[in-house]
This record gives sequence, structure tokens and C-alpha cells, in this order.
Amino acid sequence: MEALSGEETRRAAQLALAEDVGSGDITTLATIPATATAKAVMLAREPLVVAGLPLGEAVFRELASDIRITRAANDGDHIKAGQPLLQISGSARAILTAERVALNFMQRLSGIATLTSLFVDAIKGTRAQILDTRKTTPGLRRLEKYAVMCGGGLNHRLGLFDRVLIKDNHLAALRNEPPNPIAAALKRAREKYPQHKIEVEADTLEQVEQALAAGADIILLDNMNLVQLRVAVQQAKGRAKTEASGGVNLANVRQIAETGVDYISVGALTHSARAVDIALDFGR
Repeated sequence: MEALSGEETRRAAQLALAEDVGSGDITTLATIPATATAKAVMLAREPLVVAGLPLGEAVFRELASDIRITRAANDGDHIKAGQPLLQISGSARAILTAERVALNFMQRLSGIATLTSLFVDAIKGTRAQILDTRKTTPGLRRLEKYAVMCGGGLNHRLGLFDRVLIKDNHLAALRNEPPNPIAAALKRAREKYPQHKIEVEADTLEQVEQALAAGADIILLDNMNLVQLRVAVQQAKGRAKTEASGGVNLANVRQIAETGVDYISVGALTHSARAVDIALDFGR
């Protein structure tokens, strides 16, 4: 996935500010003179992996094009508590009005990057790679998947349009198709979209063999135990890539990686990441 573009960050900033500011920040407009200026620093209050700096900057610039912003870190950096991220100076009104939206972006995306980094670190030395899923906040998928990459993870598919993934409910809808649902689905997918990789979800070792026989590129091993994963990896060796999915957490991800799977998908990266503690402090 590419870095966030200027147009993407502007659009996200505009939508978020419209939601928060509405017809105007009445507290700031009532109390702060239009000519007032201020200096502020955005800083980490805990160790974290940075993600979303371009979004934070875009929020401030949307309210004051002449605001001065200096980066003290970069997306993907591992930083310590107390380390600054951005130094901002200019219109006090703009800084005050932008504060919460900029922090929301930074706390959310840095939280995803930080959690991703923990999973990546937990499987170092194995062949496995950490993948995200489509379990993202509606409307924010591009941003959240960008944060996964800042944390060292890989993006699975961005949406339904960039990879064929034949899942259990697809197979259930084809349960009467000969010679078996997997073979029927994969044949049709290959004919319709020959340019795309085809992944098949398998709940059993029998389904793994059916998917391999039908020529799947990747087998998604859904909620299999460690013994089943090891057997499936041996079945697929030299024939297809393997992806472990379901019930993955920091306590078991290392054991899963050591079965020899190529990928481990973790929905928690985006649906359960905790917002990290980042503050915006005004100079005194």
C-alpha cells in the first residue's frame, strides 16, 4: 500500500472537522481573540509506534493555511514516552479547534500501528508474516490499513475487488455443486478472474486437499488447532501458500507461526486496537 496522499489526508480532515466543528467552535470563538497566537507540542505519553502524522498536520492546516508545523518524528518510528511528534505555532483559534480531531486520528492510528508491532515482534525469526483483515471502521479502512503497515504488518485485501477469497458461506451456497463446492467455485473464479490470486477458506484437512487439488493459490486455515495447522502446512508445501486465521492473540501467535504457515491474519489489529495516549500541550 502506498503512503497517504495529500488529497486523502485533506478529505479525511475535512470530514472529521465538519463532524466536530459544525457551524463553529463556539467556546473558542467566544473566548479567544482572532489575532491571538500560540505554540503547542503534540507528544507521546507512553511508548508507541507512530502513524497518522500527515492526517494530524492536515487537520491544523485545514483551519489555518499559514500555521507552522515541524515534525519531530515520522510514521513508523518507535518512540518513548515524553517524545514530541509535532511542534505547532500560529493561530490560537486554529490550534484549539483542531486539537481533538488531530489527536483522534493520531491516537487511533498509532494504536493500530503499536498493536501491529507487538504481533510482528512476537513472531520474529519465523517465516510467517502478519496480515490485517477487512474488520475495519467503515469509511476509515484506507487509514487503518496504512497504520498496520506503519507497524510492520502487511495488508491482506483492501476490499472485495482485489482478491478472490472463497469463504465458508460461498461454499455453503454451492453445497450441491459437483464434484465438490470448492472445486466448482475455484473453477468459476479462475475462468472469470484469471488475473487475480484465489484463496480458499478451509475448516478441515479434507477441504485443504480439495482446495489444493483444484489449484488454489492460498489456503486460509480457519480456526484450526496447532496439530491441524502443521499437517495442513505439509499438505500445501510447494503447492500453495497458507494463512492461519481465527482466535489469534499475542499469547498464541508465536506457536501458530512456528507451525510453518506463511501468513497469520489478525482482525484485532483494526477492530480491537487501543487508542494510545498522545497529548497536545500549549506552551506556557
